[in-house]
Amino acid sequence: MYIKNAFEYLSASAGRFSDKLAFAEGGEGVTFGELESGAIKIGSALAGMGCRAARPVAVLCERSVDAVRAFMGVLAAGCFYVPLDRKMPKKRLENILLRLSPEAILCESEKDAEGLPFDAVPISALPDAEPDPQGLAARRERVLDLDPVYMIFTSGSTGEPKGIVIPHRALIDFLEWMAPTLDITEKDVMGNQAPFYFDLSVKDLWLTIKCGATAHIIPRKCFMFPKLLVEEISARSVTTLIWSTSAFSMTASSGILDRAVPKSVKKVILGGETLYARDLNVWRRALPEAVFVNLYGPTEVTVDCTYYVIDREFSNGEQIPIGRACENMEIMLLDSELKPVKKGETGEICVRGSGVARGYFADPERTAGAFIQNPMNPYWRDIIYRTGDLAHEGEDGLLYFSSRADGQIKHLGYRIEIGEIETALSAVEGVRSAVCFFDGETDRIVCAYEGDAAPGEITSRLREHLPGYMLPNIYRQYDSLPRNQNGKADRPGLRREYEDDKSRRL
Repeated sequence: MYIKNAFEYLSASAGRFSDKLAFAEGGEGVTFGELESGAIKIGSALAGMGCRAARPVAVLCERSVDAVRAFMGVLAAGCFYVPLDRKMPKKRLENILLRLSPEAILCESEKDAEGLPFDAVPISALPDAEPDPQGLAARRERVLDLDPVYMIFTSGSTGEPKGIVIPHRALIDFLEWMAPTLDITEKDVMGNQAPFYFDLSVKDLWLTIKCGATAHIIPRKCFMFPKLLVEEISARSVTTLIWSTSAFSMTASSGILDRAVPKSVKKVILGGETLYARDLNVWRRALPEAVFVNLYGPTEVTVDCTYYVIDREFSNGEQIPIGRACENMEIMLLDSELKPVKKGETGEICVRGSGVARGYFADPERTAGAFIQNPMNPYWRDIIYRTGDLAHEGEDGLLYFSSRADGQIKHLGYRIEIGEIETALSAVEGVRSAVCFFDGETDRIVCAYEGDAAPGEITSRLREHLPGYMLPNIYRQYDSLPRNQNGKADRPGLRREYEDDKSRRL
């Protein structure tokens, strides 16, 4: 069946599984039939408010069934949704909304709307409107598959958030590949971990809708108490975890999997950060029959552009590949002159294919810098996305992530990939998590880590794997590394803290 608009997935699943549980949080949930009828009601209200088709509607949200209703209602009206963290700093939220100029701002409660210099409408307070499925269908018919389905804001190197515009066709192609490749069906039960303003959540949100699966929104407190987490997964009979690598790693390092096993889990799909073999091995010992998948891709390529279904054993400290290109995607490794590197050499990951975003919202300058003409094709418009990430092709033909392009340093005359040091650190007993950065002023490599190991012990273990010039010069020990809203280690914050401490010492 040809699909032009992602909302058609909901209509199809509502037709097949009208009374089946679609999304739930705690003991409350919504069926596919209820989700579709709720979306029609919200969409009719938005249309009645004068919201124009193919224009943005902001949704202030976290992870909730109401947020899913809002997303689907926005799409039902022929608009596209923009999920925003309702707890982000007020100034940042104001800046985003000023640039976005949305047709409407939806939120989950009156409290969410307080203090904003914009009119935000709680979903429950939308004006009553006669449901108009035919009128909404006509609005959606005017939306092309090249028009946006959603937009996600991510941090920008200049401090200004970037709004990444994802079209319907990119999402549809991704789902049509991912569902059969990873065998996602109506029998699956998802355990949602990622916030809805984080692109990782696109996978369990939309695979649930497309396949007629069920998604349980795991309470945030469970990720602070691993015993509760395993109990929740087991109580909900979760079969599929589509998690950030950081959540996966924190669960592994907690030791809970040695005492309790979520036996219902059959698939574990990971992305967002480097996957370390040490953490993978903890999970594989607990769930030897489960399938584990490592995915890679920035938001600008519609969540992921490479994948690797883990098919062999890895020793602690061994690097896990990010695999090969997803369907209808091409990965090019290019040097600083945008020429292909030789096999085995490190190059910047550049992506071509249907998943490449339309660019950055209202930001033509940054769009032009990251979304460029394919240097291999001077004959017609052929846009690729420069990720700023480095990788190389191994002897096995698979891709291996190295680091950010700015993660390559020159120390003591040697060119070093910071990512290689972090991979070695992942195998050191007593180090739960670690990140490194370079202090160019003093020519020192700084390691910030959480764990019980002493710096001398870490250095001793690293010497077994790394040459002396790659060993960290400074260690900063934390009970828990600071993390950003997506659960990733807050690298900029760690560097600022280090620089502040250095300034005080001088």
